[in-house]
Amino acid sequence: MDFVSIRIITGDVARLVDFYERATGARAVWATEDFAELRTARATLAIASTRTVALFAPGCAVAADNRSVITEFLVDDVDRVHEDLTGIGTSADAGVVAEVVAGPATMPWGNRSLLVRDPDGNLVNFFAPVTPEAAARLAR
Repeated sequence: MDFVSIRIITGDVARLVDFYERATGARAVWATEDFAELRTARATLAIASTRTVALFAPGCAVAADNRSVITEFLVDDVDRVHEDLTGIGTSADAGVVAEVVAGPATMPWGNRSLLVRDPDGNLVNFFAPVTPEAAARLAR
């Protein structure tokens, strides 16, 4: 078995795709107006419309209702991501705002981390290993 993706259900696919494209630098691959994927070397973030929920089981997922999962992205420079995300929301980027939950900080396990909420309120952690031990844990 191999972990492949996480899917976020949303009422506004384009808005969420725009946020994640800006935050990660990855470009989405759109299958339909209701489904897009941002692919990285390690996994895929799928973003799907609430209209797709009925294809699985009506009512099984609710958009913008997550309070327990943190989606994580390994980045080169946490502080640069923080600067980029706090610039979102200017007149050119209206509507694509990240709420900073915890600004850049180095965690006891050796990662520098930035915790934000995406436009639907989902927690997103951008992190980079800053100790040799943390880097070794991520080596594949």
